[in-house]
Amino acid sequence: MWPDPDRVSPHDGFVADVTERMLALLSTLQTGRPFRGEELAARLGVSPRTLRRDVERLRGYGYPVETRPGPGGHYRLVAGRTMPPLVLDDDEAVAALLGLAVLAAARSDEGGALDDAATRAYGKLDQFLPARLRPRAAALRAGLETDQRPAPGVPARTLAELAEAIRAGEVVAFGYADRHGAASRRRVEPHRQVHLRQRWYLLGWDLDRDDWRVFRLDRVTGLVRTGVRHPGRELPAGSALAYLRRGMDAELRRVRLAVRAEAHRVADALRRHDAEVRPGGDGLAEVTVRVDSWRGLIADLVYLDADFTVVEPAEFREACAAFARRLLAAASGAGDARPGDAGTGGV
Repeated sequence: MWPDPDRVSPHDGFVADVTERMLALLSTLQTGRPFRGEELAARLGVSPRTLRRDVERLRGYGYPVETRPGPGGHYRLVAGRTMPPLVLDDDEAVAALLGLAVLAAARSDEGGALDDAATRAYGKLDQFLPARLRPRAAALRAGLETDQRPAPGVPARTLAELAEAIRAGEVVAFGYADRHGAASRRRVEPHRQVHLRQRWYLLGWDLDRDDWRVFRLDRVTGLVRTGVRHPGRELPAGSALAYLRRGMDAELRRVRLAVRAEAHRVADALRRHDAEVRPGGDGLAEVTVRVDSWRGLIADLVYLDADFTVVEPAEFREACAAFARRLLAAASGAGDARPGDAGTGGV
């Protein structure tokens, strides 16, 4: 039999249990999905009667809990006019802080960019956390450093406006500057936003060019939602990410390698590249990597300190041979460079 919280004295320790139960109920409902009464009561270990009282308490605190009685009935937390206090458990709080820290690490010089918003939110989050979690949040903030990678800034408002337009199936218009700086005005059916290699992209159907196009969002200006609806189209690939990768890979050079090292070591050494690493036979790792320059790949393979064979292409074998000749010349003292020379060269 479940205890009745309304008949328990506040001096017997049950009040703390009620508080914990209310937090657990709120945390469950904040997932946004509906829950049957029996399921919710079982999760919390309370009777249906106690559950109904707890739901009424949440409503009294300003949380809009929707109740649908009868067969197929459920409880669901719906959007209200005011934002109630944020309730996160320990793991959720850590995940939220780490996610904001990663976004804030992509530094840009533009004011109002997403990294700036993430930095502000990171500093404010502890104001909405329960008192018991604030020391942990403060410790995480003080003891965490992330890799600062310069990246073009994208306003958080742009991402939010596009997300709403995608959901509504709404045509957008914006100014766009291509890679050469040429400006144009575009009308687009937006379908997906993609984050890849420190850049934000939009995949959409360009109405003026009657074709799929990928736009870098840091080059988008003056975004306007037109209110015009479109019926939707089938994506040109299995996913927007696959379509974007395919387009990027067309501009890269593919290298295939056989490396005598464990696959996880090779993957770690080539983490800066778009590399596929698979364990092969006889202690080898089979590698396919796409690069726009041989130099960085050669350097990472040298520092891996493992034997490797270039399967293809012949141009990369020649680049490795030229690099090897240069190293041998330097080691033997036969190189052309001397102190005071300003000669340069490259592979």
